[in-house]
Amino acid sequence: MNAIGMYMSGNSLQIFSIMMVFMLFKTPVQAVLGINNTFAKFELTEGKDRMLWVKLVYVAMNMLALALGLWKINGMGLLP
Repeated sequence: MNAIGMYMSGNSLQIFSIMMVFMLFKTPVQAVLGINNTFAKFELTEGKDRMLWVKLVYVAMNMLALALGLWKINGMGLLP
């Protein structure tokens, strides 16, 4: 969903583009910080090793969203 929003907002410096980039940085950081609350209802004593892999994939996908944000601000010309 974020990738489609980034595509639709364009590379010009407009308030919509800047807000989309801000949300693209804010949401993954909040998701990684709240990972234990997100997976609390799935924690079982016998499946802890499997949940570790699920959490690692979750963090990797959020890092991919952050990379998308960096790519976007580079396209907007905000990175040196």
